[in-house]
Amino acid sequence: MTGPRIPFQPASRLPDGAVEILAPEGRELRLFSACVEQLATGLQWAEGPVWFGDGRFLLVSDIPNDRILRWDDCSGAVSVFRQPSGNANGHARDLQGRLISCEHLGRRVTRTELDGRITVLADRFDGKPLNSPNDITCALDGGIWFTDPEFGISGDWEGAPAPREQPHGVYRIDPDTGELQRVIDDLAAPNGLAFTPEGRLLVVESRAQPHRLIWSYAVDGAAVSDKRLLIDAEGHGAFDGIALDTRGRIWCGFGSDGQQGADAAALDGVRVYSADGKPLAHIHLPERCANLCFGGAKGNRLFMASSHSLYALYVNARGVIR
Repeated sequence: MTGPRIPFQPASRLPDGAVEILAPEGRELRLFSACVEQLATGLQWAEGPVWFGDGRFLLVSDIPNDRILRWDDCSGAVSVFRQPSGNANGHARDLQGRLISCEHLGRRVTRTELDGRITVLADRFDGKPLNSPNDITCALDGGIWFTDPEFGISGDWEGAPAPREQPHGVYRIDPDTGELQRVIDDLAAPNGLAFTPEGRLLVVESRAQPHRLIWSYAVDGAAVSDKRLLIDAEGHGAFDGIALDTRGRIWCGFGSDGQQGADAAALDGVRVYSADGKPLAHIHLPERCANLCFGGAKGNRLFMASSHSLYALYVNARGVIR
């Protein structure tokens, strides 16, 4: 490990005070005897967790260290899965269970084949390089959707400096032809994205002003319509990656927007919303949570990639795992 090591002490009294209930409906999400655990620390900037239930392990990006780490559910051991990783950020699995990844340095989306070979799925649109693919998900029809802000080309920390040649966008890779289509181009730095159980697309607008926003879209193949504002952070809170449970509740990586007066200690963690955008609960963490996913044997374990560490919490919900 080559990043700061964050001291952490699990709760000794239950229920864990780190789980704050914001509405009566949020009480059912908390398991009385479960507490937040720190699974690993010492990363420089943790991102993009993805669960492999068939191997009982989790992958998580450490972007500045140009590596993907592997946490083993059986032994608790942490090892290097891939280095260099192309400053990989977000990950998901396609319908065949293969790893699909957003890489900042190569400004591309890749697929890791079952034999370990890496296939480039997208790196250019209309003849010009992508910005820096950020987060990724797979739709039920096999289409691969990803966001493309400019975080990886804004400096050396998460990639390499380069001019932006594309608008900030959300893209879809056609499952049959491999054609790359830009489906959304009017959001300021689209970030986390996920599909609801019924198939609506949710996208975080991470540079919206004056507050961070989450938008909802109806999806038909590559066509999006019925754009709706679903959640407004309404203050200094900042959304990042998102995950959904089987009842459509939205679990958001959360932290401060960095503005003067923001109380990062109160905001860092995970904010949970109902399917219609009502705040239900907040999981407080000692670090800002960038991204998260569900996993575990029953799909009820929430993994949280948070600045320099990886945390986990069993919850009374099952995640949408694709």
